[in-house]
Amino acid sequence: MSDKIKVIISNNQKEVKVPTGVRMLIRRCCNAVLAQENFKGSAEISVSFVNNEQIHQLNKKHRNIDRETDVLSFPLGVDGEYDINPDTGAKLLGDIVISLEKAVSQAEEYGHSLNREVAFLTVHSLLHLLGYDHETGGLEAVHMREKEESVLTQLGLKRNGSYYLDGE
Repeated sequence: MSDKIKVIISNNQKEVKVPTGVRMLIRRCCNAVLAQENFKGSAEISVSFVNNEQIHQLNKKHRNIDRETDVLSFPLGVDGEYDINPDTGAKLLGDIVISLEKAVSQAEEYGHSLNREVAFLTVHSLLHLLGYDHETGGLEAVHMREKEESVLTQLGLKRNGSYYLDGE
Protein backbone atom coordinates (compact mmCIF):
# COMPACT_ATOMS: atom_id res chain seq x y z
CA MET A 1 0.00 0.00 0.00
CA SER A 2 1.36 3.42 -0.85
CA ASP A 3 1.79 6.04 1.84
CA LYS A 4 -1.23 8.25 2.36
CA ILE A 5 -1.36 11.71 3.83
CA LYS A 6 -4.75 12.47 5.38
CA VAL A 7 -5.41 16.09 6.27
CA ILE A 8 -8.61 16.63 8.23
CA ILE A 9 -9.71 20.26 7.92
CA SER A 10 -12.47 21.77 10.02
CA ASN A 11 -13.82 25.29 10.11
CA ASN A 12 -14.86 26.34 13.63
CA GLN A 13 -15.32 30.06 13.00
CA LYS A 14 -17.75 32.32 11.14
CA GLU A 15 -15.75 35.57 10.94
CA VAL A 16 -13.91 34.79 7.70
CA LYS A 17 -15.24 32.89 4.71
CA VAL A 18 -12.80 30.09 3.91
CA PRO A 19 -11.54 30.95 0.43
CA THR A 20 -12.12 28.50 -2.40
CA GLY A 21 -9.08 26.33 -2.91
CA VAL A 22 -7.63 26.92 0.55
CA ARG A 23 -8.34 23.35 1.69
CA MET A 24 -6.53 21.95 -1.36
CA LEU A 25 -3.67 24.39 -0.74
CA ILE A 26 -3.32 23.16 2.86
CA ARG A 27 -3.20 19.55 1.63
CA ARG A 28 -0.53 20.50 -0.93
CA CYS A 29 1.49 22.24 1.81
CA CYS A 30 1.33 19.18 4.06
CA ASN A 31 2.32 16.83 1.23
CA ALA A 32 5.22 19.11 0.21
CA VAL A 33 6.59 19.37 3.76
CA LEU A 34 6.41 15.62 4.35
CA ALA A 35 8.07 14.95 0.98
CA GLN A 36 10.83 17.47 1.74
CA GLU A 37 11.41 15.87 5.13
CA ASN A 38 11.48 12.34 3.60
CA PHE A 39 8.71 11.36 5.99
CA LYS A 40 8.10 7.62 5.77
CA GLY A 41 4.71 5.98 6.19
CA SER A 42 1.15 7.25 6.20
CA ALA A 43 0.26 10.33 8.24
CA GLU A 44 -2.77 12.13 9.62
CA ILE A 45 -2.84 15.82 10.37
CA SER A 46 -5.73 17.84 11.74
CA VAL A 47 -6.13 21.50 10.73
CA SER A 48 -8.76 23.72 12.37
CA PHE A 49 -9.78 27.26 11.51
CA VAL A 50 -10.76 29.36 14.52
CA ASN A 51 -11.27 33.04 15.27
CA ASN A 52 -9.07 35.35 17.35
CA GLU A 53 -11.05 34.78 20.54
CA GLN A 54 -10.79 30.98 20.27
CA ILE A 55 -7.05 31.01 19.57
CA HIS A 56 -6.55 33.53 22.41
CA GLN A 57 -8.17 31.05 24.81
CA LEU A 58 -6.07 28.15 23.50
CA ASN A 59 -2.88 30.23 23.70
CA LYS A 60 -3.68 31.19 27.29
CA LYS A 61 -4.59 27.64 28.30
CA HIS A 62 -1.72 25.77 26.62
CA ARG A 63 1.11 28.32 26.48
CA ASN A 64 0.13 30.69 29.28
CA ILE A 65 0.26 33.61 26.82
CA ASP A 66 -2.74 35.89 27.29
CA ARG A 67 -3.29 37.11 23.72
CA GLU A 68 -4.30 35.91 20.29
CA THR A 69 -1.74 34.44 17.94
CA ASP A 70 -1.80 33.33 14.31
CA VAL A 71 -1.23 29.59 14.61
CA LEU A 72 -0.77 26.95 17.30
CA SER A 73 0.74 23.49 16.88
CA PHE A 74 -0.20 20.56 19.07
CA PRO A 75 2.27 17.77 18.23
CA LEU A 76 1.27 14.22 19.10
CA GLY A 77 4.70 12.77 18.40
CA VAL A 78 7.83 12.84 20.53
CA ASP A 79 11.28 12.44 18.94
CA GLY A 80 9.84 10.97 15.77
CA GLU A 81 7.62 8.46 17.61
CA TYR A 82 3.93 8.84 16.85
CA ASP A 83 0.67 7.29 17.94
CA ILE A 84 -0.83 5.17 15.18
CA ASN A 85 -4.43 5.25 14.01
CA PRO A 86 -5.45 1.60 14.54
CA ASP A 87 -7.87 1.68 11.59
CA THR A 88 -5.44 3.06 9.00
CA GLY A 89 -1.95 2.49 10.40
CA ALA A 90 -1.25 6.20 9.86
CA LYS A 91 1.03 8.15 12.18
CA LEU A 92 -0.94 10.84 14.01
CA LEU A 93 1.23 13.96 13.69
CA GLY A 94 -1.01 16.33 15.63
CA ASP A 95 -3.20 19.39 15.34
CA ILE A 96 -2.69 22.72 13.61
CA VAL A 97 -4.98 25.54 14.73
CA ILE A 98 -5.07 28.64 12.53
CA SER A 99 -6.83 31.90 13.35
CA LEU A 100 -8.26 32.90 9.98
CA GLU A 101 -9.04 36.34 11.40
CA LYS A 102 -5.38 36.83 12.31
CA ALA A 103 -4.25 35.38 8.96
CA VAL A 104 -6.37 37.97 7.12
CA SER A 105 -4.87 40.88 9.09
CA GLN A 106 -1.31 39.53 8.67
CA ALA A 107 -1.78 39.01 4.94
CA GLU A 108 -2.84 42.67 4.67
CA GLU A 109 0.05 43.78 6.88
CA TYR A 110 2.64 41.88 4.82
CA GLY A 111 1.02 42.74 1.49
CA HIS A 112 0.44 39.22 0.25
CA SER A 113 -2.57 37.01 -0.34
CA LEU A 114 -4.52 35.18 2.35
CA ASN A 115 -3.57 31.96 0.55
CA ARG A 116 0.13 32.80 0.97
CA GLU A 117 -0.39 33.51 4.67
CA VAL A 118 -2.40 30.33 5.32
CA ALA A 119 0.19 28.30 3.39
CA PHE A 120 3.01 29.79 5.45
CA LEU A 121 1.20 29.13 8.74
CA THR A 122 0.46 25.53 7.68
CA VAL A 123 4.04 24.80 6.64
CA HIS A 124 5.43 26.49 9.76
CA SER A 125 3.10 24.58 12.05
CA LEU A 126 3.64 21.21 10.37
CA LEU A 127 7.40 21.61 10.87
CA HIS A 128 6.61 22.05 14.58
CA LEU A 129 4.58 18.84 14.51
CA LEU A 130 7.66 17.14 13.04
CA GLY A 131 9.78 18.37 15.93
CA TYR A 132 11.33 21.57 14.62
CA ASP A 133 11.57 24.46 17.01
CA HIS A 134 12.52 28.11 16.64
CA GLU A 135 11.74 29.32 20.16
CA THR A 136 15.44 29.32 21.09
CA GLY A 137 16.30 31.34 17.97
CA GLY A 138 19.74 30.98 16.47
CA LEU A 139 20.59 28.37 13.88
CA GLU A 140 17.50 26.23 14.44
CA ALA A 141 15.20 29.19 13.70
CA VAL A 142 17.18 29.98 10.52
CA HIS A 143 17.07 26.32 9.49
CA MET A 144 13.29 26.22 10.01
CA ARG A 145 12.78 29.42 7.99
CA GLU A 146 14.85 27.98 5.12
CA LYS A 147 12.69 24.85 5.09
CA GLU A 148 9.51 26.97 5.08
CA GLU A 149 10.72 29.10 2.18
CA SER A 150 11.85 26.04 0.23
CA VAL A 151 8.37 24.47 0.41
CA LEU A 152 6.54 27.73 -0.32
CA THR A 153 8.78 28.47 -3.32
CA GLN A 154 8.13 24.95 -4.60
CA LEU A 155 4.37 25.66 -4.33
CA GLY A 156 4.77 28.94 -6.24
CA LEU A 157 4.28 31.08 -3.12
CA LYS A 158 7.69 32.71 -2.80
CA ARG A 159 7.70 35.51 -0.30
CA ASN A 160 7.76 39.11 -1.43
CA GLY A 161 9.91 41.10 0.96
CA SER A 162 10.48 40.38 4.60
CA TYR A 163 8.12 39.54 7.39
CA TYR A 164 8.28 38.12 10.85
CA LEU A 165 5.83 36.13 12.92
CA ASP A 166 3.94 38.13 15.48
CA GLY A 167 5.36 37.63 18.95
CA GLU A 168 8.14 35.26 18.01
